[in-house]
Amino acid sequence: MTKRELVIRISEETGLAQQQVLDVVQKTLDHITESLARRETIELRNFGVFEVKVRKARIGRNPNAPATDVPIPPRAIVKFKAGKEMREAVSKLSTADADAAPAVPNK
Repeated sequence: MTKRELVIRISEETGLAQQQVLDVVQKTLDHITESLARRETIELRNFGVFEVKVRKARIGRNPNAPATDVPIPPRAIVKFKAGKEMREAVSKLSTADADAAPAVPNK
């Protein structure tokens, strides 16, 4: 589902104009991004938790020249942990349902 599809769906369910819904969705995403940039944890009950973690520095290998070590510096990443309701809804999928799901195209 894209942001556009989400906006259309919410607009149809609430009767609000798509532009209003888009503004709210975009502001929500902007505030989540800004909070994560300040290293704050975002906890959305029954949905999940977004938090910033720092990956340690490590040594990688160049697949084209395996003998060459490549230093990988530490960096901040965003981790997401699904909430209880989301985990339960997803766990109800059978493996056949998961295999039949449409693939997300690379953009």
